[in-house]
Amino acid sequence: MMSELREYYQDLMADIRREADASGIMMVEAFFDRMAERLTEAGELEVAHRAYFQSGDGAQKLRVDGYSGDPRETEGVLGLIVCDFVDSDDVETFGKGDVPPILNPLIRFLKKARTADFRDSLNEVNPAFQVSDLLIATWSQITKIKLILISNRQYIGRDDTVKLADPGDIPITWSVWDLARFEKFDRSGQAREDIVIDFANDFGAPMPALRASQGGAGLESYLLVVPGEQLASIYDRWGARLLEANVRSFLQARAKTNKGIQRTIKEEPALFFPYNNGLSATAEEVACTHTKDGLAIALVRNLQIVNGAQTTGSIHAALKNARDQLGSVFVQMKLTVVPPERSESIVPKISEYANTQNKVNAADFFSNHPFHIRIEQFSRKIIFAAREGARHDSKWFYERSRGQFINARSRLTPAQLKKFDLEFPKAQLFTKTDLAKFEFSSAGKPHIVSRGAQKNFAEFAKEVGEAWSKSEAKYDELWYKRLIAKAILFRTLETEVPKQPWYEGGYRANIVTYAMAKVFNDAERESEVLDLDAIWRRQNVSEPLKRALLLAAAEAHHVITHPIAGIRNMSEWAKQQACWNALATREIDYGEEFEDCLALRDAAKAAERDQRRQRREDDGISAQADVVGRGPEFWSHVLELGRAQQKFSPKDEQILRVCAALPRQIPTEQQSKYVLKLLERMEEEGLALG
Repeated sequence: MMSELREYYQDLMADIRREADASGIMMVEAFFDRMAERLTEAGELEVAHRAYFQSGDGAQKLRVDGYSGDPRETEGVLGLIVCDFVDSDDVETFGKGDVPPILNPLIRFLKKARTADFRDSLNEVNPAFQVSDLLIATWSQITKIKLILISNRQYIGRDDTVKLADPGDIPITWSVWDLARFEKFDRSGQAREDIVIDFANDFGAPMPALRASQGGAGLESYLLVVPGEQLASIYDRWGARLLEANVRSFLQARAKTNKGIQRTIKEEPALFFPYNNGLSATAEEVACTHTKDGLAIALVRNLQIVNGAQTTGSIHAALKNARDQLGSVFVQMKLTVVPPERSESIVPKISEYANTQNKVNAADFFSNHPFHIRIEQFSRKIIFAAREGARHDSKWFYERSRGQFINARSRLTPAQLKKFDLEFPKAQLFTKTDLAKFEFSSAGKPHIVSRGAQKNFAEFAKEVGEAWSKSEAKYDELWYKRLIAKAILFRTLETEVPKQPWYEGGYRANIVTYAMAKVFNDAERESEVLDLDAIWRRQNVSEPLKRALLLAAAEAHHVITHPIAGIRNMSEWAKQQACWNALATREIDYGEEFEDCLALRDAAKAAERDQRRQRREDDGISAQADVVGRGPEFWSHVLELGRAQQKFSPKDEQILRVCAALPRQIPTEQQSKYVLKLLERMEEEGLALG
């Protein structure tokens, strides 16, 4: 284990050094950016904005590295982040005695930042001014403060009984995300101890249940009626961690609580059960017990609410605004025990079938949606020519679920690893949330990208889910290659923006997405578009295009740091359509050479048509090969089976007779595609084709 952690540390530090060297930012900033993404993906925070400030020494020291946005959008929870970063060759450790000197400056900052004197002593562009101004404006609505210590050292403290400075009247929790926790998350997407709900000892009593599965059933299932008070207490303890990660991102596009549900709780709590559809949930393990009233569930490990998050959120909100009525509220729960190794295939189906009333489906957000699988397949096979100055052709690695890249590397011998790293350079790794940023930045939605990786992904997945259900044909190899061109543009901006003389630190992520959106917007002419095909072919950005991107970045910086009257928080301003409108309508003189970065719209469309035609031909050839490969005996069997069941139309029979006459007769490509569809239909209807 230690050698794995050491290897992870060395890879992490190499990546951070590379990022810091390439873009001229501090190593601690590169560390923050990288780890903030993990905090939001794990549901620890909804967003994580960098806001570095440090002053004083010893008992006077103040320090903050980041915050979690406006607490009014997160049910009154404010998150503050502090970094503990060391630049050393090997893994270092820290214990619980080291925690107060790191967290106390953050608590002191929190106390100071609540005062107008502190805020007014700072420049408005200073990130600490932004956090202080937000704290003063929202303090009356803050119900809980989460302090998060992120470190590239290994924490060896055993418990949380650390004496910290007195924070005052608002409940404060703190947690440590150390090297080992980040490593666990990067390998598996899991970053913490199990959620163990002990009904018997912690929540009153075992929960009466009805077994809803037979002894030999593939999955164990139960029906429960959960008292509202217990559900609210459980959610109060574990919060968004109870929501399945993909559903969590799905819900960020929606209200956290539902007014109708809340009204029922307040006015007619006894009718909550008949009115509400209840919850669908999964667990990794359930421990049952027998009471005098029958079967009951004593303990649940890793409960995940797949459907019914609004119900849960609304019941939790009632702890604050309708506590007396909660005693009369009951909610039904369908609980299925799903082993971890089967969750990727089972959980999306439960979500999909439980959510049929929603036009947009939570299942679209799962990493095994066909869109993500197709992009993954393209990423493993499509080779890009070496960029100028490089010696090797390479591929981009799409990580559709957390841990794929690190786990692929960990199974290799040193010689295989060298080959893998040439084939898939670390700088060419991208995730689902990266993909959503590239696409929405190019599509004129930088204000949505600025709302944070998870919210942006939720909006993107909703859009792709709808488009895919109408037609998946456009997501072909050319679409993927143009996606990589967008990735190159985005990453170029990330590297170049911090080097600019006008860059004052802060808001880099906002400037990057806004600059990219601006260049795409300004390149859209009646007969011309940005020449993405030239970018993926060269695998880099031409000098004229780089100059255009940086002109747009300077304008974006100006717009973001000069909000309209009435708005002072620049991160919040960047999330608004009005901010994008302000930049989109500004005139920028890119110079004549910008014309060289454009392609004729007709030529770009022609390339898309050629790609579709090629795909149709390839699909036809592979369908024909599949049909021929199955052999005449197989098709004769299918023909007999269908006739016996009277399942076939005259056309079905005619084409199947051709297949059964192989090799005397060879089905055409069209016939091959037709008969494979027929085969799918038969399998869906439950016909055993053996």
